[in-house]
Amino acid sequence: MNSNWVNLIKLCVGIETVDELKARQISFDEKNKTKPKNRTHVTRMWPKRGEEILNGGSLYWVIKGFVQARQKIIGLEEIIGKDNIRRCAIVLESEIFLTTSVRKRPFQGWRYLNPIDTPPDLNKVNLDEASLPNELAIALADIGVR
Repeated sequence: MNSNWVNLIKLCVGIETVDELKARQISFDEKNKTKPKNRTHVTRMWPKRGEEILNGGSLYWVIKGFVQARQKIIGLEEIIGKDNIRRCAIVLESEIFLTTSVRKRPFQGWRYLNPIDTPPDLNKVNLDEASLPNELAIALADIGVR
């Protein structure tokens, strides 16, 4: 994979678990009577580093103060709201990957996240090792043990 990419990181407001994130995305599709292969997340600001994002980036979700999951970004689309304001729809693959839990302080909007700073996917940590329950992984991350 080309190393000229960047990720985004965003707080997942109002969501308690990764399962709840999945359920909300599915509910949105059902409410809008769509069955897309991909998901979108609409944001007010347009990323200036869009080309780098589309070169292999993912959206990392911060849930309850911890990075816990990511979705691959496959597009950026212009959306004009009912208020005639231009927004960016971040187009995501529907698959959500669990990551190792890493504490993240609150912030507004989204931020760029360099590949070197991203937590690894859980299934890539050690395939021979059983994965920890999510609550235990978060508790360990909270005290600085990954």
